[in-house]
Formats: sequence, C-alpha cells, structure tokens
Amino acid sequence: MNLKDTYKLLERNKYYIFSLQDLLSFYPDQKRPALKKLLYSWKKNGSISYLKKGLYELTYPDDFVIPDMHIANKLYSPSYVSLETALSKFGIIPEVSMAVTSVTTKPTRKFKNKHGLFIYHSVRPKAFCGYYVERQGIFEMLIAEPEKALVDYLYFKTYRSQKFDPQQERLDKDRVFGLNKKKLKEYAQLYGINLKEFYARL
Repeated sequence: MNLKDTYKLLERNKYYIFSLQDLLSFYPDQKRPALKKLLYSWKKNGSISYLKKGLYELTYPDDFVIPDMHIANKLYSPSYVSLETALSKFGIIPEVSMAVTSVTTKPTRKFKNKHGLFIYHSVRPKAFCGYYVERQGIFEMLIAEPEKALVDYLYFKTYRSQKFDPQQERLDKDRVFGLNKKKLKEYAQLYGINLKEFYARL
C-alpha cells in the first residue's frame, strides 16, 4: 500500500474527503494501527490535510479546490447547508456569512480548520427535510431549498423567545414574497411558526 495507489483509488471513488474507516473499507487486510501511522506520515509530508479528528482531504499531488459546502456536508453528517449561508446564496439576505451554517439531527457543533468555521444547528428528525443535491463540477452538496432555509432561519432566530425583526435582518422583501408560499407553510408547521406575523412585519 503506497500513497500513489491510494490516491488513485480514492480519486476514482470520489473520496476527496475521507476517514480512517474509509481506508479500512478499501483495505480490509490492513491493521488500524498501521493505517493510522501511514496517515500521520502522509499528513506530515503534506500529502493529505487534516479537517477534524479522523477526517482528511487529499492534497496530493495538488491541493484540490473543494467547495466549502461540500466540506460542510462531510465534516458532520447527516447535515445540509442552510440558514445564513443558504439565504446569502439565494440573495435573501445581503451578507455572505463568515461561517458555513448547516442543520443537522446531531448535537450542535462547531469546527474550524484551514477552510474556515463550520457551524451546525440541531433540529428534530422530522424537521430534517427540504433540501436538494447541488452539483459543482465533480462535487455534490446538500443545501436547503430557499423556503426551508428561511424557515430554519426564522426558527433559530426566535428560539428561546428571542425577538426577530425582519427589517433589522435586512431580508429582501421581493425575494421573500417570491418564494413558494405552500412550501413555506408546510416547513413552518414543522416548527410551529406563525407566518402571518412574519409577513405582517416585513
């Protein structure tokens, strides 16, 4: 087992981000301690890069340009990109979020690596829906539909009775009113959100 062959195998299977467990599945005859030692050596010489404990990305022979949203999906799964990141992408809020924000069924977490900050907010399993697969070149990522991203945003902004002012949030009214109202209502019901009050304050 050598780096060149492993790189070809991972690239062929589109494992640009991979874990120790992934390697074990590709090389079942290898022992875990030996693979960990190998990963440490590859990381030390810059052939792979550390994303979080147990998760790596290929940087050999060249550093890949992996979309942050794809990295977000892989860092903490299951998850999909939503909230500020998705709303900014769809032009519903003006700012580009400094962090990549996602929704997960797992506990709330934050991760920081060379790509930046990744924030995950926890929801109940029944609210983990309303996302689709977007492709950027060879990479796939799960991202919320505009309607679900907005409802997720409303939920976490009003969580624990925090006040939410649509004017202060600088939501684009035209884009909000252009969203699918049926979808908005269905997603809002998952959280018990009253959209009438929201619309009245826009």
